Amino acid sequence: MAEPTPDSETRSRPPSSDAIPDVEGIDAARGQAPVWKQLAERRWGPGPGATAVGRIILLLAVGLTAFQLYVALWAGLDARQQRLLHLMLTMVMVFLVFPPFQLEGKGGWTVRLLTLAATRSRGADAPAGLVTFLRRLGGAMDAVLIAAAVGVSLYPIAFQAELASRAGAYTETDWLLGVVLIVVLVEATRRAVGLAMVIIVVAFMYYAMIGWLIPGQFGHSGARIERIATQSYLGDGVYGLTLGVVVTFVFVFILFGALLSRTGGGNFFVGLAYVLTGRMVGGPAKGAVLGSAMMGSVSGSAIANVVTTGPFTIPLMRRVGYRRHDAAGIEAAASTGGQILPPIMGAGAFIMAERVGVPYADIVKVAIIPALMYFGVMFLFVDILARKHGIGRDADEDLPRLRTVMAAGWHFLAPLILLIVLLLMYVPPTQAGLFACGALLVVAMLRASSRLSVRDFLEVFVMAARNTLPVSVACAVAGIIVAMVGLTGLGLTLSNVMVNVFEGNLLLTLVMVLVASLIMGMGLPVTASYVVLAVLAVPALEELGLAVIVAHMIVYWYSQDSNVTPPVALAAYAAAGVAEASPMRSGVSAWKFAKGLYLIPVLMAYTALMALDGPVTDVVVAVTSGCVALAASAIAIEGHFLRRTLVGERVALIVSAALVMVAPEWSALFQGALSTTVDPGVFVGAGSALGAVLIGLQIAQHLRDRVRKGSPRGAAGADGSDDAPTETASLG
Repeated sequence: MAEPTPDSETRSRPPSSDAIPDVEGIDAARGQAPVWKQLAERRWGPGPGATAVGRIILLLAVGLTAFQLYVALWAGLDARQQRLLHLMLTMVMVFLVFPPFQLEGKGGWTVRLLTLAATRSRGADAPAGLVTFLRRLGGAMDAVLIAAAVGVSLYPIAFQAELASRAGAYTETDWLLGVVLIVVLVEATRRAVGLAMVIIVVAFMYYAMIGWLIPGQFGHSGARIERIATQSYLGDGVYGLTLGVVVTFVFVFILFGALLSRTGGGNFFVGLAYVLTGRMVGGPAKGAVLGSAMMGSVSGSAIANVVTTGPFTIPLMRRVGYRRHDAAGIEAAASTGGQILPPIMGAGAFIMAERVGVPYADIVKVAIIPALMYFGVMFLFVDILARKHGIGRDADEDLPRLRTVMAAGWHFLAPLILLIVLLLMYVPPTQAGLFACGALLVVAMLRASSRLSVRDFLEVFVMAARNTLPVSVACAVAGIIVAMVGLTGLGLTLSNVMVNVFEGNLLLTLVMVLVASLIMGMGLPVTASYVVLAVLAVPALEELGLAVIVAHMIVYWYSQDSNVTPPVALAAYAAAGVAEASPMRSGVSAWKFAKGLYLIPVLMAYTALMALDGPVTDVVVAVTSGCVALAASAIAIEGHFLRRTLVGERVALIVSAALVMVAPEWSALFQGALSTTVDPGVFVGAGSALGAVLIGLQIAQHLRDRVRKGSPRGAAGADGSDDAPTETASLG
């Protein structure tokens, strides 16, 4: 849910036995300018003008936070007014924080293009005053856009009764203001989210306009610009359910994450992860997995997690011998897993609860087992990689001590435990988040090491507001896509096509949804991708017999793949920057380590993995057989476990995993080919037994080799011995 803030992008020192790591960069931030000033100077350049704008950003951030707390505590406004005011404040901040033109760095294409046009020379310097001119032009544009954002937001509030009285009979003023809102919101999206999402939104609106020209099932009667504008503005478009979830639920948890970051809670959780895993083979990588899981489950943003914990975890992985791109891939895959791990997960989980119509606690309950299985697969991957390349563990003197870590941050456990308990007791998420924020504030203020000053409080407000901008804008503009899907009937049409084309085959439909999520992920952030896919794909999955919550969870998991799947692997690319590795190789590594993201949804569809209200034995069988299948898949992909895996073994492992994961498909295949009915449980048992035997044989051989060599400890090297050095040379 969160995006990285300037003071989080600080390289942190390695841990030591007498201190916990400063992954949040708190020590470094104390000597820097306030966040609001950094944001202003990054946008406007240093000077008195930037300071003035920075103070406006500070006021807006405090105002947005105060408004959200008012909504959460008293809810004195109706839902539509809440969304109108929230988006108004958000868009105003976007225009003050994000520049209209990228003038510097690799993205400074505006200056380069104008320089080329003026000088007709690629290597020429920018003409004098060009950057100044563009900044002034951008400032004028911002003034117009801010005025427009305020105007279109206040109009429905000022004329609420009149608009309600003539609902459906909109005037020319109504649809013209709708067009203005779309233009302003699209520009805010371009700045805060990216051009790709703008293109997708425009494509959906264009599809709505030219439907009468499209032949076949995807054709429709078409919609005029007046209808598109009013549906997006005054209907259930921009200010619909998707934005409402951000206003009602998400902001409170973004505030909780900002508080945890500023008080040093992130340092404690990462330090605790390294205490628990640092003395294992490949310990730094396992610490990165566990630490990123702890942080990601609270922050709800893979990219923010990477740039926060990555500068600490990646150098440690490099130091014991992990290659650059593997270290980046491990961090990216672990950070992505944080969005599927309760208690907070990502913003999409709150949207899911509203769309499915169940309490958020039910989402947490069904999500916990698959999420733990995901991180179990990641632990296995990094362990295999360590043994495959002879990577040892970190030296004891370089690891924090449990006593030191617990003494420094044990009090941070209380708010997190309270949050989990309240959510599982079906306390509404907003109230649970507020109680957790209050508890965190109390325990932080009781200790000098985590106590917040007035400046720190203001920093928290700015960080929370800044982290909300891309989420709010993305969810608001996704409302336009949802409105166009409803206006054209595209969701029902696509669902019908998917079911008919694949003749009701669930496996092929899942593959189609996965491909669609990858395509959507190239242009949409995770939350927006989930919203669009839920509208388009969930009806088809429901029609094939899946429970609605299972269908939504599958789509939610698949929507995460834009973080780890090339060619668009945002979290992996962020990690590659920290590791100074090849972005594409890092993306491939992240894609490999995040295999659970693609395989576990298949288990959700075909097994009782999420049937927590059913027989306990069914869930136990699903979890046990699923773990065997996932382990077999990981070993087959990596070609190594405790020793190198032979070709025949890899094939057998793949077969065992396939037997477990899609057992009903094997049953249907036997029914069609041999007219013989075979219970799917037979295939699950056969696949589990085959996988367990293959893995067990390697373990038995490994133990036998240890006895023969007289080694008192397990192997860390690729040859099954424990002779690998504690610190190996870099392999990258």
